[in-house]
Amino acid sequence: MTLRIDIGGLPSERLRFAASPLAELTAMLHVLAEPGHHPQHAGWAGDVWSGLRPELAERLREAEFLWRSSQADFLIPARPRPTLAEELDDVDRIDDETYATAALVATCGSNRVHSAGASPLTDATARERALDLAQARGARQEAFAERLLADPAAVRARVRRTLEQCAEAFFDAAWTGVAVQLATDLRLKNDLLKRRGIGAALASVSGALTLAPDGDCIIVDKLQDKATAAHGAGVTFIPSVFGSPHLVVVHAPGWQPVVQYPVAEPGPSEPVSLETVTLRLEALAHPVRLRLLRTLARGPHTTGELAHAWELSPPEVSRHLAVLRRAGLLTARRQGRYVRHHLNLPDLTALGADLLAAVLR
Repeated sequence: MTLRIDIGGLPSERLRFAASPLAELTAMLHVLAEPGHHPQHAGWAGDVWSGLRPELAERLREAEFLWRSSQADFLIPARPRPTLAEELDDVDRIDDETYATAALVATCGSNRVHSAGASPLTDATARERALDLAQARGARQEAFAERLLADPAAVRARVRRTLEQCAEAFFDAAWTGVAVQLATDLRLKNDLLKRRGIGAALASVSGALTLAPDGDCIIVDKLQDKATAAHGAGVTFIPSVFGSPHLVVVHAPGWQPVVQYPVAEPGPSEPVSLETVTLRLEALAHPVRLRLLRTLARGPHTTGELAHAWELSPPEVSRHLAVLRRAGLLTARRQGRYVRHHLNLPDLTALGADLLAAVLR
């Protein structure tokens, strides 16, 4: 499972390493929404939540789909600016169609928001399709999608104000220290890029990034088999302290490729019994089960959603899920008429930091 970024003929200056306040705020928001992914930041997340005003806490919950399971593409800028305000101004310049599509992909947990190219902002069938996908994710997702489709300008303004309030509440204070770590990493990466080329720079970013032998393609170990091109625009690499262990890649059509990579190392794993390790490794030995696990790392899914995502039959998916549940790697919870399968992050973490990082990429 790889993502390929075509960089054939791209001038070296179009490959850039830069820090982004908005991307780091997005990583922090993901930590707040999914603290189990980031045990090294659990204390920080607890302190932030305990200090938030109730109004801001509710705002974060109502829009968390923009950064929880996946990040909306407009939150990972291809042209980082020195300040959060400047980057939010750039987001404001994105048209409603582009913004809504990116927001719905993150909210609905699917890249199949559009139907035959129709826009959910203007086409009734596409709108119903988007709302159906959002409803399957939960009541909050459905409500957010309804508000976005009914009045995108109001939702955009509310999301921006929420991010500005986050800056006041916790980001500005955290960014002061984080910026120093990012600057140190950027000096190393840019020096490697200048002295030894893109291959060495990629190797220093992550073991999940490699340069193809012909030098014309960056290969990223990710969930889906996809391809994109950086022709004309280039590729931006953004370091993150709070993003570890995730490797986030913007690759949707119409967006310049961006890679947000972790600076911090994952925390150490907890010891578990040999019998437990054996059972879980056997459960993960099948490639289909590993794919299902990596999908579930992005958020809870129903059996039907997993079957649709990987073009499998629901009974086949159910059999694989049963094996993962017996190994203690999944739990199932009923919400209304849907049964959603959840990744058991603590037990997955016990198998080791390398496995956790690979699954969460």
